[in-house]
Amino acid sequence: MRKKITLILIGLVAVGIAACGKKEETAPEKIRTVRGPKVEAVQTSPVEEVYEAVGTVRSKVVSVLSSRVTGQILAVHVREGDRVQAGQLLLEIDTREAAAQLRKAQAGLREAREMLEEVERNIQAAESAKMAAQANKTLAISTFNRYKTLLERRSVSPQEFEEVQARYQGTIAEADRAGEMHRALLAKKEQVLAKMEQAQAEVNKAQLAVGYAQVTSPIDGLVTAKQAEVGVLATPGLPLVTVEDDTHYRLEAVVEESQIGKIRAGATVRVGIDALGPIEWLGRVVEIGPATDPASRSSIVKLELSPKGDRARGRQILRSGLFGKALFSIGQRQALTVPEKAIMVRGQLQEIYVLDSENIARLRLIKTGKPYGQRVEISAGLRGGERIVVEGVEAVSDGSRVE
Repeated sequence: MRKKITLILIGLVAVGIAACGKKEETAPEKIRTVRGPKVEAVQTSPVEEVYEAVGTVRSKVVSVLSSRVTGQILAVHVREGDRVQAGQLLLEIDTREAAAQLRKAQAGLREAREMLEEVERNIQAAESAKMAAQANKTLAISTFNRYKTLLERRSVSPQEFEEVQARYQGTIAEADRAGEMHRALLAKKEQVLAKMEQAQAEVNKAQLAVGYAQVTSPIDGLVTAKQAEVGVLATPGLPLVTVEDDTHYRLEAVVEESQIGKIRAGATVRVGIDALGPIEWLGRVVEIGPATDPASRSSIVKLELSPKGDRARGRQILRSGLFGKALFSIGQRQALTVPEKAIMVRGQLQEIYVLDSENIARLRLIKTGKPYGQRVEISAGLRGGERIVVEGVEAVSDGSRVE
């Protein structure tokens, strides 16, 4: 009897356990409700279509200075990074040979001037002699004509007439010689003047050569490169110092030939320069390259840069050679965009919460495109009309109900 009771109790316990297990398996799962997150329906909207071109920052004016004469460098007065003014002495070159040429040219000029003075004195003397010969010639002509009349009247002898005739001919010849001498001296003066002009040109040339010994800055700016050292032989065409205008910089952007027709001179362009941090820059299109590089199929577009805000500070930090990006506006197009704060980033994954018909949040992978201010383009993972969580994302979890 006792054994039968024990078996009955064991059976009841087993039935109870089975019943409890079945009740736990069929219990409905509880859904967490989140109140307060902001929801937005995804829709297409017009966005600015932007073409990004990379380029290099360069100064508007860059002056590469070199020597115009051959000589050793005697002194260098600047270093890289120094700020210089127009006319400031940068370096000096030994030009003793040019100085010797200057002295020689000056001596030739003095000699030509002395010759000119002598010729002018001779011309004055020749003019006096010519005037005297002309007066004698006039008297001789008058005497000859009078004696000729007297001879015809037989008032003088033939011998007296011949003596007067001889003096007459000699006076004519003397006047002709005086005229020839005067003309010769005038011609010699022209020659001396030409020689004097040539000597002056030699002096000017030598003075220029001596002046080239001092290399000065042609502009106000910044010394960005210095290849000159004391003792080095400077030759014409060899770069010595580079000075650039540090108040006007441009971005020389490389634009594909397929996009060059969409860019207009004078247009304002947003520019980013990574090395200078978050400073915003504006570029104005001042030049569009007329030729296309056949190798890269691109043209150079030059943008005059100006920073937003503190212009003086912006110009001070700009330097040639910096990498920059120009964002050219080339039209509009339709795109799906969502607020940037709605997107969650986990490593390389980008996710967003999408609500289904029952307002249940489902985590979905997406692929983003270009940013547009505080919104981001969605290139894959969403369709127009779907609802997403845009605010309060941190309170939502996958499978929670959003109210």
